[in-house]
Amino acid sequence: MSKIVVITGAGAGVGRATATEFARQGYDVALLSRDKDRLEHAAAELRRFGVRALPIPTDVADAKAVEAAADQTEAELGPIDVWVNVAMATVFAPVAKLTPEEFERGTRVTYLGQVHGTMSALSRMRQRNRGTIVNVGSALGYRSVPLQSIYCGAKFAIRGFTDSLRSEIIHDKLDVHLTMVDLPAVNTPQFDWAMNKMGKKAKPVAPIYQPEVPARAIFFAATHKRRQVWVGYPTVQAILANRIAPGLIDKYLAKTGYSGQLTDIPLAPDAPANLYEPVSGAYGARGRFDNRAKSGSWEMFTDRHRAVFWAAASVAAIAVLRQAAKRLDVGPGST
Repeated sequence: MSKIVVITGAGAGVGRATATEFARQGYDVALLSRDKDRLEHAAAELRRFGVRALPIPTDVADAKAVEAAADQTEAELGPIDVWVNVAMATVFAPVAKLTPEEFERGTRVTYLGQVHGTMSALSRMRQRNRGTIVNVGSALGYRSVPLQSIYCGAKFAIRGFTDSLRSEIIHDKLDVHLTMVDLPAVNTPQFDWAMNKMGKKAKPVAPIYQPEVPARAIFFAATHKRRQVWVGYPTVQAILANRIAPGLIDKYLAKTGYSGQLTDIPLAPDAPANLYEPVSGAYGARGRFDNRAKSGSWEMFTDRHRAVFWAAASVAAIAVLRQAAKRLDVGPGST
């Protein structure tokens, strides 16, 4: 019997690449996202692998809609084995230019969307005492950057929620695996359709990875007993550097965080923004940075690797901090 996976944010970006990876591995896939046409197109592609693909237009900010999608998945495909929470929304803007409504919406999608998905999955997995839930985090859930306070805040919250729930699962002696995969910068369409108030097109901070890289890491996390997976060495650097010298990183990002996330290309006045409504179009897993994105990575750090890894990584993080200090013309003692 085929295994069943539900993937949120499956219409494009990392979610789309993850759906393809699971289908390639023989899983039947339920695809959750808001744009019906894009989901239908994605489902048609997945069926070429000989699996069943069920597109379910869903706004993950709506808990009742997520619950209904879980019901439909089990009615049409069967019991859910794996649930992957990928859906996100962000706004490129400083806090001074954001509205409370934008904060609420971005938080409901990026943070509460994962909470809603996890709750719907766990209620079913608890009854069967089996299953896996994968929450997708980010290096920005450890080290925030300017212009993305909504997204960073939500990713921090996901980490706290996941850790709390993991202890509860252990307490209840459930055979349900909860894991988290933290991602680096990825070449996805979000840089073309995220709300942007900066007047210039956004870009990911190099090094950039193709979405197939985190998709493989998510599949690994779902099929191996790992508490957590960090994808890409930049993720490790960001986490360690912030632990060692957060004050220096504050200053470094104040100097470089704006230009590092913006191109010199003017943003069209009618540029799409998907915060409240989906953006139509033939978007897939990848964005417009193919010429700069890595298609592979040997770096995938899990809890089993870290005991050996910490010393070498700390040395590397210190080297990064020294470079940052040179760019700021400050000494390490200024942190």
